[in-house]
Formats: sequence, structure tokens, C-alpha cells
Amino acid sequence: MKSELDNTNRWLVVEEGPNPSTDYFVLPYLRKKGGQVQRLLFCDLPGGGELEGVGIIFVRYIPRQWQYLVRKNLSKLSAVHLFIDDDLFDWSAFAGLSPRYQLKILHYSWSRQWWLKSISAGLLVSTPYLYHKYQQWSPELLQAEPMDVKRDQSLTIFYHGSASHIGEIRWLVPVFQEVIQRNSHLNFEIIGDGRINKLFRGVSRVQVIHPMKWPTYLSMMRRPGRTIGLAPLLDSSFNKARSYTKFFDITQAGAVGIYAEGEIYGRVIRHQKNGLLLPMQASAWVEAILRLAEDKPLREKLLTGAEQCL
Repeated sequence: MKSELDNTNRWLVVEEGPNPSTDYFVLPYLRKKGGQVQRLLFCDLPGGGELEGVGIIFVRYIPRQWQYLVRKNLSKLSAVHLFIDDDLFDWSAFAGLSPRYQLKILHYSWSRQWWLKSISAGLLVSTPYLYHKYQQWSPELLQAEPMDVKRDQSLTIFYHGSASHIGEIRWLVPVFQEVIQRNSHLNFEIIGDGRINKLFRGVSRVQVIHPMKWPTYLSMMRRPGRTIGLAPLLDSSFNKARSYTKFFDITQAGAVGIYAEGEIYGRVIRHQKNGLLLPMQASAWVEAILRLAEDKPLREKLLTGAEQCL
């Protein structure tokens, strides 16, 4: 099966999710090989009829359902490989990791090595250390290569609400989801604990930052990189006593803001002059974020107006 490596025209890369192992090693390797490449998650099982002449590369882990699929259709496949960039086959190498991570490696990697050898699967490795350690497997050493990242096109939108803003954070979830779906250059940043992290699990390009002390927060906000700040505010008894200090946070970060329409932010924001004032309607916020992201002159105008209010 290994001898078919250079003759395969279609590859399935099977991965737990988007990850640096695939981006830095596996995809550059396959680009040099040529042919069609499709990335699939553990749950994306193709039909047996789609596997004729296909090569499969597992990235680090092999889920049981894929093991069954390969076993059932082995005669159709042109190649099966596992790529590792950690020593996943040596118990002593990962014995010091957390018990949960150890179990994951044991279940999805370590326990699969004898099966892989039984079907003459190939081994792809990331370092000379792994190459020499598993020399008896005749591994192939892959080189890490940089990704094609256009840094100047990405913008960061942020909402820095405390735990008392859990209602606003939940309100933002569908807003984030739709914006991310419609503009691949936008990223979100939010502050929150494990509960918030769980809320956004599965939503790509959302970074959840752990809560921090006020001096640390001020230091973080002095660093550039944030473009649009959000200040939603639900109509609640608790929110009636709030002030408009998020206007200061957003403006001093060098960003322009989208603020909840109403008495609180209406005291300082002049719509289209030093920020945007919007009703608490998710669709309106989605369109405003997308519009600001595409309109740099408008952002500059609003930021200038906001800075004049400080």
C-alpha cells in the first residue's frame, strides 16, 4: 500500500477539527503530491462507494468508526497513513500529561498502532526524533511550512462584558455566528470563564479570554489590534443603573463602537458621528458589524468623532 503513495490522485485528510498539524505539515505535503484534497471531521463518514482509489491520512487520531470504514473498504483504498507530531505510541512519553489527555491518546492513537501495521499503513512524522525512533516502520519525514495567511485582512471585534452581562453575551451568540459565516476575515474576542467558553464552543474564530484584574485589562487594551467594540445592553432592572464607560474602553482601544440604543449610551453617542446607536435587534447588529468592517473611511470618521469626546 505504501508504494501507491505517489500514484494517489485524491486524498481524504481525517482530523478531529481544524488544527496546526494539518495546516503546517499535512496540507503542504499533499500540495506537493498534487491531486484533490478533502478535509473531513471524525463524524464526516463517506460512503464505501466514494473510496475507490482514495488515499486516507489520519491526523494524530483514528476514531473507531473510521477504523471500521477502512477495514471494510481496505481493498478500495490506494493508501492509508497516520501523521503524528508527538510521540503518541510510547506510553512513557505521554505518561506525565493530564489523565484526560492520556486517555485520549491511548484510545485514539496508542491502541491503533498494531492495527495500522496489520494493514501496512504508512507513518508520516514531523521531526527527525520521531523519524529515527520509529525507523522500523520506514516513516516519511514531513517538513513544516508556513500557512498562506493574509494578516492585513483580519479584523477583531470585541465585547468585554463582566459576568453580570451574561444576558448580553448569550444575546451575541447568534450575532457572532452569522457574522462569522458571512465574512471570513472577522474574528471575535470576548471575556468570560468556562461557562462562556462552553457557550461559544463550536463557533469558529471566537477567542474567549479569561477574566482579569483591572490593571491587567488596561494594559491589554493599550495594545493595538481591536477594530470594532460592541456594547449591547438588554432592558433589565439591573442595567438601568449602568453608565456608559464602555464608550471609554472602546475608544481608548482605538476602536469604533456599536452601542445599544437607549438612555445610557444615548447620553454620549451621536449616531453616525462618534459611533453607531442601534436597537437591540440581532439582525441590525449583524448588518452594522459587516458594514463597518467593509467601510474603513466610516470607521476612521467615527473614531475621530469619539476621540474628540474624551
